[in-house]
Amino acid sequence: MKIKLFSILVLCIAYLLPLGSYGFTAPPREVDICVYGGTSAGVIAAYTAKQLHKTVLLVSPEKHLGGLTSGGLGYTDIGNKYAITGLSRDFYRRIGAHYGKLEQWIFEPHVAEAIFQQYIKAASVEVLYGYTISKAVKQNGYITEITVNGPAAQVVKAKMFIDCSYEGDLMAKAGISYTIGREANAQYQETYNGVQLLDKHQFPDGVDPYKIPGKPESGLLWGISSETLAAQGSGDKKVQAYNFRICLSNRPENRIPITKPEDYDPSRYELLIRLLNATKPEALKPNLKIDLMPNGKTDINNYGAFSTDMIGMNYNYPEADPATRKKIVREHELYTKGLLYFIGHDERIPAHLRKEMLQWGYPKDEYTDNGHWSPQLYIREARRMIGAYVMTQANCEGREKVNDAVGMAAYTMDSHNCQRIVVNGMVKNEGDVQKGGFGPYPVSYRSIIPKPEDAKNVLVPVCLSASHIAYGSIRMEPVFMVLAQSAATAAAVSIDQRVPVQEADVQKVQTMLRTNPLADNSPAEILVDDDDAQHVTVKGDWKKMVHGCYGPTMLTDDSKGAVPKSVRFSPAIERAGKYEVFTYVPRLPGLDGNAHVKVFDGSTVKEVEITAASIKVEGQTSGEWVSLGTYQLKAGSSAYVEIGNHKTEGIVAADAVLFVPR
Repeated sequence: MKIKLFSILVLCIAYLLPLGSYGFTAPPREVDICVYGGTSAGVIAAYTAKQLHKTVLLVSPEKHLGGLTSGGLGYTDIGNKYAITGLSRDFYRRIGAHYGKLEQWIFEPHVAEAIFQQYIKAASVEVLYGYTISKAVKQNGYITEITVNGPAAQVVKAKMFIDCSYEGDLMAKAGISYTIGREANAQYQETYNGVQLLDKHQFPDGVDPYKIPGKPESGLLWGISSETLAAQGSGDKKVQAYNFRICLSNRPENRIPITKPEDYDPSRYELLIRLLNATKPEALKPNLKIDLMPNGKTDINNYGAFSTDMIGMNYNYPEADPATRKKIVREHELYTKGLLYFIGHDERIPAHLRKEMLQWGYPKDEYTDNGHWSPQLYIREARRMIGAYVMTQANCEGREKVNDAVGMAAYTMDSHNCQRIVVNGMVKNEGDVQKGGFGPYPVSYRSIIPKPEDAKNVLVPVCLSASHIAYGSIRMEPVFMVLAQSAATAAAVSIDQRVPVQEADVQKVQTMLRTNPLADNSPAEILVDDDDAQHVTVKGDWKKMVHGCYGPTMLTDDSKGAVPKSVRFSPAIERAGKYEVFTYVPRLPGLDGNAHVKVFDGSTVKEVEITAASIKVEGQTSGEWVSLGTYQLKAGSSAYVEIGNHKTEGIVAADAVLFVPR
């Protein structure tokens, strides 16, 4: 009897301990859609698929959800908010609700993660945390199952797979074509791809690269490569630099001092001393981009010639195994923590810069299970699929357009530096490109699916098919969420139509995204933009601007009412009901702080004054939606919002009007 009880006890203990310790494999799981990657895109894809009545499993190699959006990038990069639709926009609306606004694009990490958890809980999405893919089985062009390793080996069978990882690991295991690094300009007839020695985030002339100045035989300072500069525009396999988006606090009650990290080596930062001696900055800004967040926090990004980017130290990351990647992430962490400590404590740093640095510390209420440091390295670029269609510079600049759009992008074509080398006896960074000047542009459905010969049931909305420089524009967290919703919608359509993703009805996908933007059949909001000729009536001579606006353009007038002018926005109301009405106020120098707007609900006209106090842009990265009140609107086109130039003392802008069902 004692032997039998002991045997039962041993079996119970074995069951409770991590199964991976014993090499066990859990019983296979079978779902309609398997989403790989716990990034912001992964959460939105899984939520969308579940809302579309599919069985879903989200496999997350990470222990936290949200990727970089919850990992420090709270000062959202986007360019033009018009490009952000559906659940991606809903995410920033939920952020806004937390801070008491319609939407907000600047936020604390823990707030973002809590909202991603809202999506998971609302749709009852099952998540496997801490599992990485080790194998994919393909038959007749279809991925039939993948194996992921975590506490136990787990086989997952699915009709559709969506790779939402930053690294494209599922895509790679499935044998889907991909590339790493920079194409030569000649490959896609581009001008900003490949090797680029430009002047942004660059060392000034004369900064010596050698350990003993003027003596090459002494060797190069840490972080400088001995490679020679290749021809401008030539391709290579170098990867743009990674870094951490750093959340610090200046509130004494929430601040942990920045202490010396392990393996601290001040010689790593010798180049910074030489740079400061050459530039003599008055503040940290030329070397740290410190964007302020709510509650005394920061989102610090790389800035200048020597900063938080660990240039040239990530080339092996895209193809590395989990252990090697973990080592690379740790090296980036120690470099960054060492940099912060160095700036605050090394006596060669000017006193005013040390004083500015020492006002910051690690926040007590962020990343509480990871030493108050983000667990998510900024993987700006790793693998990129070579899919059914490759997005290129021509797409970004509007010279080539697609008719199968499942999202838009709007950011500058942006690459961080790829290497630090010696040019003409001076240290120089190479690879930084920042080229904009274009409006929102469509992203092709074919760019998020493989070529049919590679796989027929996989979608890749993060490591999508784009050239290096086009990916630099598309690779923004809000866009990843947009494309993830589109990928999940297309996966559901493919399942329902019993066709490979290459044959899915794209028009049906587009219609579903347009008519059911939140994937829950809630009423869609109504946007009327100034370039909507069918619903906008313009009286007078308004100037058309293409920068700083919501959407492609905005209309402005600076006549201060000398000649009466107006822009009327008339929505087509399909469903009668209460709507809160907003007008978009851009960030524009000289904008009138007391604009007057007329709102007609179909029965009466109400004049609303927009005061400077009502425009709270501190939570935004561009303009702000300002509420004009809530109105009962009838179906039809009788209601309108009219922006005029009467009673104005400065510039008045007519950009866009939004009607949100309440």
